[in-house]
Amino acid sequence: MTIAIDLSGRVVLVTGGSRGIGAGVARAFAEAGATVVTCARGAAEPVPGTTHRVCDVRDPDAVAALVDGIVAEHGRLDVLVNNAGGAPYADAADASPRFHDKIVGLNLLAPLLVSQAANRVMQSLGGGSIVNISSVSALRPSPGTAAYGAAKAGLDSLTRSLAVEWAPRVRVNTIDVGLCRSENTDDHYGGDDGVAAIERTIPLGRMARPEEIGHVAVFLASDLASYVSGAAVACHGGGEPPAFLSARPLESS
Repeated sequence: MTIAIDLSGRVVLVTGGSRGIGAGVARAFAEAGATVVTCARGAAEPVPGTTHRVCDVRDPDAVAALVDGIVAEHGRLDVLVNNAGGAPYADAADASPRFHDKIVGLNLLAPLLVSQAANRVMQSLGGGSIVNISSVSALRPSPGTAAYGAAKAGLDSLTRSLAVEWAPRVRVNTIDVGLCRSENTDDHYGGDDGVAAIERTIPLGRMARPEEIGHVAVFLASDLASYVSGAAVACHGGGEPPAFLSARPLESS
């Protein structure tokens, strides 16, 4: 039996949707027939089948204008994917308060801000779905990106709270994403050899492709997930095996 997800007629906003995971999410929704709008802080070439808007998702006025503009043009907003986020490496002992404030603002407070704007529209139109893109950094230590991990843990908690507050009309879920291939993967992890070494630690043997995250987001936004809300879906290829498994001595034959 083939199950196809058809989101024709639905309007989707993907924040941070011009590259990386966000672009993969935007492509997946476009392929499902949705009308897709992406946004980022700067101008960008739209993902095929989508339109792009410039918006700093940390700015309340800019977010309000973005959502109002989408509704004015398309008459509705059915799905929000809060993807914008990230953090550079920084030692928690030395990073400045301003740095930490910006990381938490982008990865936790901005999704709340955009969700508030989207929820107002969705409630008035009868319903909708919000999907937050979180990280395995929310679930385990995140050395070098401590504020990011804490913010993503907060995002998972926020998801559960909003799912209760905004029910029954709006469903809210999150995806805890593991390592994913993007435009900067090779540079970030030291080229092909570094990537290959890391992929050997992943049970499924490879990093995710951005569109695979998109497929999960499409499912969560669709009627197939009509009774799924307040959930955190792990999309990490099996996770990270305990370190002791690689440290223990080989069993004698």
